[in-house]
Amino acid sequence: MNLLILGRGKTGALVAEVARSRRHHVRVLSAADNAGGCALTPDLLTAIDAVIDFTTPAAVVANAEISIRARKNLVVGTTGWYDQVPRLRELVLSANTGFLYGSNFSIGVNLFFEIAATAGAALKYDYSGQIFERHHAQKKDAPSGTALTIQEIVHDTGGQEIEIVSFREGDAVGMHELVFNCPSDRIYLCHDAKSRLGFAEGAVRAAEWLSGKVGFYEFRNVWREL
Repeated sequence: MNLLILGRGKTGALVAEVARSRRHHVRVLSAADNAGGCALTPDLLTAIDAVIDFTTPAAVVANAEISIRARKNLVVGTTGWYDQVPRLRELVLSANTGFLYGSNFSIGVNLFFEIAATAGAALKYDYSGQIFERHHAQKKDAPSGTALTIQEIVHDTGGQEIEIVSFREGDAVGMHELVFNCPSDRIYLCHDAKSRLGFAEGAVRAAEWLSGKVGFYEFRNVWREL
């Protein structure tokens, strides 16, 4: 496949490395190369099979709109833009193209989501709950998209919205802790990312899975098919 990677940060660079190792042809655009989506011209996009976005919340929507109108499949790993999901879904369905997004492309985190869904029932048995998330100091959005997904999952199964506490410090890749407390005991669940490799591998596999498909997908609903 001919893949266009948007974002030359730590994760974007690793996505490009993984894609090349899987024998894809890769082009990478940094934020400086593509301010406001200016580099996403018809000439550039013609030869592209899929776009993978790991940019910033401020950049992702413009990138998505251009890619969708060009009818290019798009995988979005950037978070912090989910208020635009309904509008972008309509654009994708109108353009009859493929779009896949996720707050986290790690298989381990997506298993953690399923564990959280089961554990959320604790809120119906006099437990209180909290989510703690830690990321590197340069991360733009807080709470993280992953923490918001955990919050949504727990709400769906436990019927309550629990607090998220965010920390931005050092070069932490990403740690998410889900804690339930009651007078008699404590339930503690944690996912600690040791590197960004899981995110990068998941994003490339997502682009491969999306090839030839149309529709609007969320990674946590399709990751088992990859």
